[in-house]
Amino acid sequence: RGCAMSTAVTIADAVVSAINAGTFSQPVQAQRLHQPSFTLDELKTLHVSVVPRSVQVSAASRDTSMYDVAVDVGVQKKVSAPPQGDQEIDDLLDLVEELGDHLRLKRLPDAPEAAWVSLAHEPVVAAEHLDQHRQFTSIITVVYRVRR
Repeated sequence: RGCAMSTAVTIADAVVSAINAGTFSQPVQAQRLHQPSFTLDELKTLHVSVVPRSVQVSAASRDTSMYDVAVDVGVQKKVSAPPQGDQEIDDLLDLVEELGDHLRLKRLPDAPEAAWVSLAHEPVVAAEHLDQHRQFTSIITVVYRVRR
């Protein structure tokens, strides 16, 4: 296991801790996973998965590097058919935005060396998951920078 991977896992674990310490409009219990796949039965309950996505390393000085660690925060849940499902989706999107706001512009208590860099929300809703399984899937990608 190389340095970059352990950095990614450290940041992902710190994101899990930060999320689980927060209070949101719905109860959330995030967990770090490498492969977040759930059965439709499991998705009757809300799943918040934190997955290390990528690490980019660039030179900071002659003897230090900058590690930009991207972590995906996925929110998944089975929703009802429209029109009831539309309100469920709206509520879940509110939750995703709350999660983003909770992480945005802040350091992670469990990884204070990591500086927040950016946040992207894509897909807002994965259309194919909704079409095929009535499954809400939304992903925010948060990037943190660590100097090593």
